[in-house]
Amino acid sequence: MSWQAALIAMLPEHLLLAGIVLLTLIEIAPRRWASPLAVSAVLVAAAALAAALMSLAGYAAAPFAGHFSVTPTTLLAKAIVLALTVPVVLLARDDFGDDGQFYLLLLSSLYGVSLLLSADSFLTLFLGLELMSLPVYALVLLAFRRPESAEAALKYLILGGTATATFLMGASLLFGSSGTLALSTFAKALSANDVLAQAAVVLIILSFFLKAAVVPFHTWAPDAYEAASIPVTAYMAVVIKAGVLLAAVRLVGQAPLSSTMVDLLAILPLISIVWGNLTAMRQSSFRRMIAYSSIAHAGYLYYAFLGAGDTRFTAVVFYVLAYGVMNLLAFASLPRSADDNARDHLDHLRGLYQRDPFAALMIGMAMLSLAGIPPLPGFVAKFLIFKNVIAAGYTLYAVLGLVGSYLGIYFYLRVIQYLFMSTREPTAEAVITQRAALGAGVLCLIPAVVLSVFPGWVIGLL
Repeated sequence: MSWQAALIAMLPEHLLLAGIVLLTLIEIAPRRWASPLAVSAVLVAAAALAAALMSLAGYAAAPFAGHFSVTPTTLLAKAIVLALTVPVVLLARDDFGDDGQFYLLLLSSLYGVSLLLSADSFLTLFLGLELMSLPVYALVLLAFRRPESAEAALKYLILGGTATATFLMGASLLFGSSGTLALSTFAKALSANDVLAQAAVVLIILSFFLKAAVVPFHTWAPDAYEAASIPVTAYMAVVIKAGVLLAAVRLVGQAPLSSTMVDLLAILPLISIVWGNLTAMRQSSFRRMIAYSSIAHAGYLYYAFLGAGDTRFTAVVFYVLAYGVMNLLAFASLPRSADDNARDHLDHLRGLYQRDPFAALMIGMAMLSLAGIPPLPGFVAKFLIFKNVIAAGYTLYAVLGLVGSYLGIYFYLRVIQYLFMSTREPTAEAVITQRAALGAGVLCLIPAVVLSVFPGWVIGLL
Protein backbone atom coordinates (compact mmCIF):
# COMPACT_ATOMS: atom_id res chain seq x y z
CA MET A 1 0.00 0.00 0.00
CA SER A 2 1.27 3.49 -0.88
CA TRP A 3 2.18 6.04 1.75
CA GLN A 4 -0.78 8.19 0.65
CA ALA A 5 -3.19 5.35 1.43
CA ALA A 6 -1.48 4.78 4.79
CA LEU A 7 -1.81 8.49 5.54
CA ILE A 8 -5.56 8.39 4.87
CA ALA A 9 -6.17 5.13 6.74
CA MET A 10 -4.41 6.46 9.84
CA LEU A 11 -5.80 9.99 9.59
CA PRO A 12 -7.30 10.04 13.12
CA GLU A 13 -4.01 8.77 14.56
CA HIS A 14 -2.01 11.27 12.50
CA LEU A 15 -4.15 14.15 13.77
CA LEU A 16 -3.48 13.02 17.34
CA LEU A 17 0.22 12.70 16.53
CA ALA A 18 0.19 16.23 15.09
CA GLY A 19 -1.33 17.41 18.36
CA ILE A 20 1.41 15.66 20.35
CA VAL A 21 4.10 17.32 18.23
CA LEU A 22 2.47 20.76 18.48
CA LEU A 23 2.07 20.46 22.25
CA THR A 24 5.73 19.47 22.57
CA LEU A 25 6.79 22.50 20.50
CA ILE A 26 4.57 24.76 22.61
CA GLU A 27 6.19 23.45 25.80
CA ILE A 28 9.79 23.85 24.66
CA ALA A 29 9.30 27.25 22.98
CA PRO A 30 10.68 30.22 24.96
CA ARG A 31 7.31 31.97 24.67
CA ARG A 32 3.89 30.32 24.60
CA TRP A 33 2.49 30.94 21.14
CA ALA A 34 -0.70 28.84 21.38
CA SER A 35 -3.07 27.46 23.99
CA PRO A 36 -2.49 23.73 24.70
CA LEU A 37 -6.14 23.35 25.64
CA ALA A 38 -7.35 24.84 22.36
CA VAL A 39 -4.87 22.81 20.30
CA SER A 40 -5.93 19.60 22.05
CA ALA A 41 -9.66 20.26 21.76
CA VAL A 42 -9.45 21.16 18.06
CA LEU A 43 -7.29 18.20 17.04
CA VAL A 44 -9.21 15.61 19.11
CA ALA A 45 -12.47 16.92 17.64
CA ALA A 46 -10.94 16.85 14.15
CA ALA A 47 -9.77 13.25 14.67
CA ALA A 48 -13.27 12.25 15.83
CA LEU A 49 -14.86 13.97 12.84
CA ALA A 50 -12.38 12.35 10.42
CA ALA A 51 -13.09 8.88 11.85
CA ALA A 52 -16.86 9.46 11.68
CA LEU A 53 -16.79 10.69 8.07
CA MET A 54 -14.55 7.81 6.98
CA SER A 55 -16.90 5.34 8.68
CA LEU A 56 -19.96 6.85 6.98
CA ALA A 57 -18.13 6.65 3.64
CA GLY A 58 -17.53 2.93 4.20
CA TYR A 59 -13.75 3.32 4.08
CA ALA A 60 -11.68 0.17 4.67
CA ALA A 61 -7.95 -0.40 4.28
CA ALA A 62 -5.02 -2.37 5.69
CA PRO A 63 -1.97 -0.08 5.54
CA PHE A 64 0.08 -2.59 7.56
CA ALA A 65 -1.36 -5.96 6.62
CA GLY A 66 -1.59 -8.36 9.53
CA HIS A 67 -0.90 -5.64 12.09
CA PHE A 68 -3.14 -2.63 11.51
CA SER A 69 -6.34 -2.19 9.51
CA VAL A 70 -9.42 0.00 9.47
CA THR A 71 -13.02 -0.80 8.63
CA PRO A 72 -16.22 1.24 8.97
CA THR A 73 -16.82 -0.57 12.27
CA THR A 74 -13.43 0.23 13.79
CA LEU A 75 -13.63 3.82 12.55
CA LEU A 76 -17.03 4.22 14.20
CA ALA A 77 -15.59 2.93 17.49
CA LYS A 78 -12.70 5.40 17.18
CA ALA A 79 -15.09 8.26 16.45
CA ILE A 80 -17.09 7.51 19.60
CA VAL A 81 -14.04 7.22 21.86
CA LEU A 82 -12.45 10.39 20.42
CA ALA A 83 -15.73 12.30 20.72
CA LEU A 84 -16.05 11.27 24.38
CA THR A 85 -12.58 12.74 25.00
CA VAL A 86 -13.56 16.27 23.89
CA PRO A 87 -15.58 17.00 27.07
CA VAL A 88 -12.67 15.65 29.13
CA VAL A 89 -10.36 18.20 27.47
CA LEU A 90 -12.80 21.01 28.28
CA LEU A 91 -13.17 19.81 31.88
CA ALA A 92 -9.39 20.01 32.30
CA ARG A 93 -9.44 23.80 32.06
CA ASP A 94 -10.51 24.17 35.70
CA ASP A 95 -7.89 21.78 37.10
CA PHE A 96 -4.97 22.18 34.69
CA GLY A 97 -5.58 25.43 32.81
CA ASP A 98 -3.04 25.61 29.99
CA ASP A 99 -0.61 23.12 31.52
CA GLY A 100 0.71 21.44 28.40
CA GLN A 101 1.91 18.34 30.30
CA PHE A 102 -1.64 17.17 30.95
CA TYR A 103 -2.77 17.51 27.33
CA LEU A 104 0.44 15.90 26.05
CA LEU A 105 -0.10 12.85 28.24
CA LEU A 106 -3.80 12.73 27.40
CA LEU A 107 -3.24 12.72 23.63
CA SER A 108 -0.47 10.13 23.99
CA SER A 109 -2.84 7.82 25.86
CA LEU A 110 -5.58 8.49 23.33
CA TYR A 111 -3.21 7.54 20.52
CA GLY A 112 -2.79 4.16 22.21
CA VAL A 113 -6.58 3.72 22.43
CA SER A 114 -6.84 4.38 18.69
CA LEU A 115 -4.18 1.77 17.94
CA LEU A 116 -6.03 -0.76 20.10
CA LEU A 117 -9.17 -0.47 18.01
CA SER A 118 -7.34 -1.23 14.74
CA ALA A 119 -4.96 -3.92 15.97
CA ASP A 120 -4.72 -7.09 13.88
CA SER A 121 -1.86 -8.70 15.78
CA PHE A 122 -0.89 -9.14 19.40
CA LEU A 123 2.16 -6.94 18.79
CA THR A 124 0.00 -3.96 17.82
CA LEU A 125 -2.48 -4.77 20.58
CA PHE A 126 0.30 -4.79 23.17
CA LEU A 127 1.71 -1.53 21.83
CA GLY A 128 -1.74 0.07 22.02
CA LEU A 129 -2.36 -1.17 25.57
CA GLU A 130 0.94 0.20 26.83
CA LEU A 131 0.63 3.54 25.03
CA MET A 132 -2.86 3.85 26.51
CA SER A 133 -1.85 2.92 30.06
CA LEU A 134 1.59 4.44 30.72
CA PRO A 135 0.56 8.11 30.42
CA VAL A 136 -2.42 7.52 32.74
CA TYR A 137 -0.12 6.42 35.57
CA ALA A 138 1.48 9.85 35.35
CA LEU A 139 -1.87 11.60 34.96
CA VAL A 140 -3.06 10.25 38.32
CA LEU A 141 -0.05 11.94 39.92
CA LEU A 142 -0.06 15.13 37.85
CA ALA A 143 -2.46 17.21 39.94
CA PHE A 144 -1.20 15.71 43.24
CA ARG A 145 -3.84 17.43 45.34
CA ARG A 146 -3.96 14.66 47.92
CA PRO A 147 -1.23 12.85 49.88
CA GLU A 148 -2.65 9.49 48.76
CA SER A 149 -2.16 10.31 45.05
CA ALA A 150 1.34 8.79 45.02
CA GLU A 151 0.11 5.56 46.64
CA ALA A 152 -2.83 5.31 44.22
CA ALA A 153 -0.58 5.86 41.19
CA LEU A 154 1.88 3.24 42.47
CA LYS A 155 -0.92 0.70 43.01
CA TYR A 156 -2.26 1.41 39.53
CA LEU A 157 1.25 1.03 38.07
CA ILE A 158 1.91 -2.29 39.83
CA LEU A 159 -1.43 -3.84 38.92
CA GLY A 160 -1.18 -2.42 35.40
CA GLY A 161 2.22 -4.10 35.11
CA THR A 162 0.64 -7.33 36.33
CA ALA A 163 -1.98 -7.06 33.60
CA THR A 164 0.76 -6.50 31.03
CA ALA A 165 2.74 -9.53 32.21
CA THR A 166 -0.42 -11.67 32.18
CA PHE A 167 -1.26 -10.50 28.67
CA LEU A 168 2.26 -11.21 27.38
CA MET A 169 2.27 -14.66 28.95
CA GLY A 170 -1.08 -15.45 27.29
CA ALA A 171 0.10 -14.13 23.92
CA SER A 172 3.30 -16.20 24.22
CA LEU A 173 1.33 -19.38 24.93
CA LEU A 174 -0.98 -18.63 22.03
CA PHE A 175 2.00 -18.11 19.76
CA GLY A 176 3.41 -21.42 20.98
CA SER A 177 0.20 -23.27 20.14
CA SER A 178 -0.53 -21.58 16.80
CA GLY A 179 2.82 -20.32 15.51
CA THR A 180 1.40 -16.84 14.73
CA LEU A 181 0.62 -13.61 16.56
CA ALA A 182 -2.40 -12.78 14.41
CA LEU A 183 -5.39 -11.65 16.44
CA SER A 184 -7.63 -14.07 14.57
CA THR A 185 -5.98 -17.00 16.38
CA PHE A 186 -7.64 -15.91 19.62
CA ALA A 187 -11.14 -16.45 18.20
CA LYS A 188 -10.11 -19.94 17.06
CA ALA A 189 -8.59 -20.73 20.44
CA LEU A 190 -11.88 -19.90 22.21
CA SER A 191 -13.32 -23.22 21.06
CA ALA A 192 -10.07 -25.22 20.87
CA ASN A 193 -9.47 -28.36 22.93
CA ASP A 194 -5.73 -27.69 23.18
CA VAL A 195 -4.75 -27.08 26.83
CA LEU A 196 -2.07 -24.59 25.79
CA ALA A 197 -4.53 -22.56 23.74
CA GLN A 198 -7.13 -22.61 26.54
CA ALA A 199 -4.56 -21.43 29.09
CA ALA A 200 -3.57 -18.61 26.72
CA VAL A 201 -7.19 -17.52 26.29
CA VAL A 202 -7.80 -17.49 30.05
CA LEU A 203 -4.67 -15.40 30.71
CA ILE A 204 -5.53 -12.86 28.03
CA ILE A 205 -9.12 -12.54 29.25
CA LEU A 206 -7.91 -12.06 32.83
CA SER A 207 -5.54 -9.30 31.70
CA PHE A 208 -8.49 -7.49 30.12
CA PHE A 209 -10.50 -8.03 33.31
CA LEU A 210 -7.70 -6.34 35.24
CA LYS A 211 -7.58 -3.41 32.82
CA ALA A 212 -11.37 -2.96 33.10
CA ALA A 213 -11.37 -3.42 36.92
CA VAL A 214 -13.50 -6.55 37.11
CA VAL A 215 -13.68 -8.22 40.55
CA PRO A 216 -11.33 -9.53 41.97
CA PHE A 217 -8.91 -7.49 39.84
CA HIS A 218 -10.53 -4.17 40.76
CA THR A 219 -8.58 -2.95 43.77
CA TRP A 220 -6.65 -0.26 41.87
CA ALA A 221 -9.76 1.53 40.60
CA PRO A 222 -11.29 3.07 43.79
CA ASP A 223 -7.94 4.50 44.96
CA ALA A 224 -6.93 5.77 41.52
CA TYR A 225 -10.33 7.33 40.80
CA GLU A 226 -10.46 9.05 44.19
CA ALA A 227 -6.88 10.32 44.17
CA ALA A 228 -6.93 11.67 40.61
CA SER A 229 -8.39 15.02 39.61
CA ILE A 230 -11.89 15.26 38.08
CA PRO A 231 -10.83 15.22 34.38
CA VAL A 232 -8.40 12.33 34.92
CA THR A 233 -11.04 10.32 36.78
CA ALA A 234 -13.50 11.05 33.97
CA TYR A 235 -10.95 9.92 31.38
CA MET A 236 -10.21 6.67 33.22
CA ALA A 237 -13.87 5.90 33.89
CA VAL A 238 -15.03 6.59 30.34
CA VAL A 239 -12.31 6.52 27.68
CA ILE A 240 -9.96 3.91 29.15
CA LYS A 241 -12.84 1.57 29.94
CA ALA A 242 -14.31 2.12 26.46
CA GLY A 243 -10.96 1.40 24.81
CA VAL A 244 -10.45 -1.82 26.77
CA LEU A 245 -13.96 -3.16 26.12
CA LEU A 246 -13.98 -2.26 22.43
CA ALA A 247 -10.56 -3.88 22.03
CA ALA A 248 -11.94 -7.00 23.74
CA VAL A 249 -14.83 -7.04 21.25
CA ARG A 250 -12.32 -6.88 18.39
CA LEU A 251 -10.34 -9.70 20.00
CA VAL A 252 -13.30 -12.05 20.46
CA GLY A 253 -15.07 -11.03 17.26
CA GLN A 254 -18.05 -13.20 16.37
CA ALA A 255 -16.52 -16.44 17.59
CA PRO A 256 -18.74 -18.86 19.53
CA LEU A 257 -17.79 -19.47 23.15
CA SER A 258 -17.11 -22.83 24.78
CA SER A 259 -18.91 -23.65 28.03
CA THR A 260 -15.73 -22.92 30.01
CA MET A 261 -15.37 -19.48 28.43
CA VAL A 262 -19.07 -18.76 29.02
CA ASP A 263 -18.63 -19.45 32.73
CA LEU A 264 -15.51 -17.28 32.89
CA LEU A 265 -17.22 -14.41 31.05
CA ALA A 266 -20.33 -14.68 33.23
CA ILE A 267 -19.33 -15.58 36.79
CA LEU A 268 -16.63 -12.94 37.39
CA PRO A 269 -18.66 -10.14 35.72
CA LEU A 270 -21.69 -11.23 37.79
CA ILE A 271 -19.63 -11.01 40.98
CA SER A 272 -18.39 -7.63 39.75
CA ILE A 273 -21.97 -6.40 39.29
CA VAL A 274 -23.02 -7.47 42.78
CA TRP A 275 -19.86 -6.42 44.61
CA GLY A 276 -19.56 -3.08 42.80
CA ASN A 277 -23.16 -2.12 43.57
CA LEU A 278 -23.04 -3.29 47.20
CA THR A 279 -19.75 -1.53 47.96
CA ALA A 280 -20.83 1.69 46.26
CA MET A 281 -23.62 2.00 48.85
CA ARG A 282 -21.06 2.59 51.61
CA GLN A 283 -19.08 5.34 49.91
CA SER A 284 -19.10 8.97 50.99
CA SER A 285 -16.73 10.04 48.18
CA PHE A 286 -18.37 10.76 44.84
CA ARG A 287 -15.36 9.62 42.81
CA ARG A 288 -14.97 6.45 44.87
CA MET A 289 -18.67 5.75 44.39
CA ILE A 290 -18.25 6.19 40.63
CA ALA A 291 -15.28 3.80 40.79
CA TYR A 292 -17.39 1.03 42.30
CA SER A 293 -20.19 1.93 39.90
CA SER A 294 -17.73 1.50 37.00
CA ILE A 295 -16.74 -1.90 38.41
CA ALA A 296 -20.39 -2.94 38.23
CA HIS A 297 -20.76 -1.49 34.74
CA ALA A 298 -17.69 -3.42 33.59
CA GLY A 299 -19.63 -6.51 34.59
CA TYR A 300 -22.60 -5.47 32.46
CA LEU A 301 -20.30 -4.80 29.52
CA TYR A 302 -18.60 -8.19 29.71
CA TYR A 303 -22.05 -9.77 29.89
CA ALA A 304 -22.48 -8.57 26.30
CA PHE A 305 -19.97 -11.23 25.21
CA LEU A 306 -22.47 -13.93 26.15
CA GLY A 307 -24.74 -12.75 23.33
CA ALA A 308 -24.56 -13.94 19.75
CA GLY A 309 -21.43 -12.90 17.87
CA ASP A 310 -23.17 -10.43 15.55
CA THR A 311 -24.82 -8.59 18.46
CA ARG A 312 -21.74 -8.07 20.67
CA PHE A 313 -20.38 -5.00 18.95
CA THR A 314 -23.72 -3.18 18.84
CA ALA A 315 -24.49 -3.91 22.50
CA VAL A 316 -21.03 -2.85 23.73
CA VAL A 317 -20.82 0.30 21.61
CA PHE A 318 -24.29 1.52 22.62
CA TYR A 319 -23.55 0.79 26.28
CA VAL A 320 -20.16 2.53 26.11
CA LEU A 321 -21.80 5.56 24.49
CA ALA A 322 -24.66 5.80 27.00
CA TYR A 323 -22.43 5.11 30.00
CA GLY A 324 -19.71 7.51 28.84
CA VAL A 325 -22.03 10.42 28.06
CA MET A 326 -23.82 10.16 31.40
CA ASN A 327 -20.64 9.86 33.46
CA LEU A 328 -19.13 12.88 31.73
CA LEU A 329 -22.38 14.82 32.25
CA ALA A 330 -22.17 14.12 35.99
CA PHE A 331 -18.50 15.12 36.24
CA ALA A 332 -19.07 18.29 34.21
CA SER A 333 -21.93 19.34 36.49
CA LEU A 334 -20.18 18.83 39.84
CA PRO A 335 -20.04 22.07 41.88
CA ARG A 336 -16.60 23.61 42.15
CA SER A 337 -14.61 24.01 45.36
CA ALA A 338 -11.07 25.07 46.24
CA ASP A 339 -10.81 22.04 48.54
CA ASP A 340 -10.60 18.85 46.47
CA ASN A 341 -11.59 16.64 49.41
CA ALA A 342 -14.66 18.76 50.13
CA ARG A 343 -15.64 18.85 46.46
CA ASP A 344 -15.46 15.07 46.26
CA HIS A 345 -17.60 14.45 49.34
CA LEU A 346 -21.27 13.63 48.76
CA ASP A 347 -22.19 16.22 51.40
CA HIS A 348 -21.01 18.85 48.91
CA LEU A 349 -24.08 17.95 46.82
CA ARG A 350 -26.57 18.66 49.62
CA GLY A 351 -29.19 21.14 48.51
CA LEU A 352 -27.50 21.70 45.15
CA TYR A 353 -30.90 22.20 43.51
CA GLN A 354 -31.38 25.37 45.58
CA ARG A 355 -27.93 26.68 44.67
CA ASP A 356 -27.61 25.55 41.03
CA PRO A 357 -30.78 23.93 39.60
CA PHE A 358 -29.25 23.17 36.19
CA ALA A 359 -26.27 21.31 37.66
CA ALA A 360 -28.53 19.35 40.02
CA LEU A 361 -30.83 18.33 37.17
CA MET A 362 -27.90 17.19 35.03
CA ILE A 363 -26.35 15.11 37.82
CA GLY A 364 -29.79 13.69 38.65
CA MET A 365 -30.35 12.74 35.02
CA ALA A 366 -26.95 11.05 34.89
CA MET A 367 -27.58 9.07 38.09
CA LEU A 368 -31.00 7.87 36.92
CA SER A 369 -29.55 6.77 33.59
CA LEU A 370 -26.67 4.90 35.24
CA ALA A 371 -29.24 3.21 37.48
CA GLY A 372 -31.09 2.04 34.35
CA ILE A 373 -34.30 4.00 34.85
CA PRO A 374 -36.41 4.31 31.65
CA PRO A 375 -36.60 6.12 29.29
CA LEU A 376 -33.00 7.24 29.77
CA PRO A 377 -30.26 5.63 27.63
CA GLY A 378 -28.84 3.59 30.50
CA PHE A 379 -32.06 1.57 30.56
CA VAL A 380 -31.89 0.91 26.80
CA ALA A 381 -28.23 -0.12 27.08
CA LYS A 382 -28.91 -2.64 29.84
CA PHE A 383 -32.03 -3.90 28.08
CA LEU A 384 -30.03 -4.50 24.90
CA ILE A 385 -27.37 -6.51 26.74
CA PHE A 386 -29.75 -8.67 28.77
CA LYS A 387 -32.01 -9.24 25.75
CA ASN A 388 -29.03 -10.60 23.82
CA VAL A 389 -27.95 -12.79 26.74
CA ILE A 390 -31.45 -14.32 26.97
CA ALA A 391 -31.60 -14.75 23.19
CA ALA A 392 -28.31 -16.68 23.36
CA GLY A 393 -29.92 -19.11 25.83
CA TYR A 394 -28.26 -17.98 29.08
CA THR A 395 -31.48 -17.06 30.89
CA LEU A 396 -30.18 -17.87 34.39
CA TYR A 397 -27.17 -15.58 34.00
CA ALA A 398 -29.46 -12.84 32.64
CA VAL A 399 -31.83 -13.13 35.63
CA LEU A 400 -28.96 -13.08 38.14
CA GLY A 401 -27.44 -10.07 36.37
CA LEU A 402 -30.77 -8.22 36.46
CA VAL A 403 -31.18 -8.93 40.17
CA GLY A 404 -27.65 -7.66 40.77
CA SER A 405 -28.38 -4.50 38.76
CA TYR A 406 -31.28 -3.61 41.07
CA LEU A 407 -28.80 -3.27 43.94
CA GLY A 408 -27.32 -0.24 42.21
CA ILE A 409 -30.53 1.74 42.34
CA TYR A 410 -30.05 2.53 46.04
CA PHE A 411 -26.83 4.53 45.87
CA TYR A 412 -27.86 6.39 42.71
CA LEU A 413 -31.11 7.43 44.40
CA ARG A 414 -29.11 8.48 47.45
CA VAL A 415 -27.35 11.04 45.27
CA ILE A 416 -30.78 12.24 44.09
CA GLN A 417 -31.77 12.63 47.73
CA TYR A 418 -28.70 14.76 48.41
CA LEU A 419 -29.43 16.93 45.39
CA PHE A 420 -33.14 17.58 45.82
CA MET A 421 -34.33 16.44 49.25
CA SER A 422 -31.54 17.58 51.56
CA THR A 423 -30.62 21.03 52.77
CA ARG A 424 -27.23 22.51 53.44
CA GLU A 425 -26.22 25.06 56.01
CA PRO A 426 -25.89 28.50 54.37
CA THR A 427 -22.28 29.38 53.52
CA ALA A 428 -20.50 32.32 51.99
CA GLU A 429 -19.33 30.09 49.14
CA ALA A 430 -20.73 31.31 45.83
CA VAL A 431 -21.74 29.09 42.96
CA ILE A 432 -19.07 29.51 40.31
CA THR A 433 -20.11 28.75 36.76
CA GLN A 434 -17.17 27.65 34.65
CA ARG A 435 -17.73 28.11 30.94
CA ALA A 436 -15.54 25.18 29.94
CA ALA A 437 -17.37 22.80 32.29
CA LEU A 438 -20.71 24.17 31.11
CA GLY A 439 -19.64 23.60 27.50
CA ALA A 440 -18.61 20.04 28.36
CA GLY A 441 -21.99 19.50 30.00
CA VAL A 442 -23.87 20.77 26.94
CA LEU A 443 -21.74 18.56 24.66
CA CYS A 444 -22.85 15.57 26.76
CA LEU A 445 -26.48 16.67 27.16
CA ILE A 446 -27.17 16.77 23.41
CA PRO A 447 -26.23 13.12 22.72
CA ALA A 448 -27.92 12.11 25.99
CA VAL A 449 -31.21 13.52 24.72
CA VAL A 450 -30.73 11.89 21.30
CA LEU A 451 -29.99 8.52 22.91
CA SER A 452 -33.08 8.85 25.11
CA VAL A 453 -35.51 9.92 22.38
CA PHE A 454 -34.15 8.01 19.36
CA PRO A 455 -32.39 4.88 20.72
CA GLY A 456 -33.58 2.74 17.81
CA TRP A 457 -32.15 5.18 15.27
CA VAL A 458 -28.77 5.20 17.05
CA ILE A 459 -28.72 1.39 17.28
CA GLY A 460 -29.47 1.22 13.57
CA LEU A 461 -26.37 3.28 12.83
CA LEU A 462 -24.07 0.95 14.77
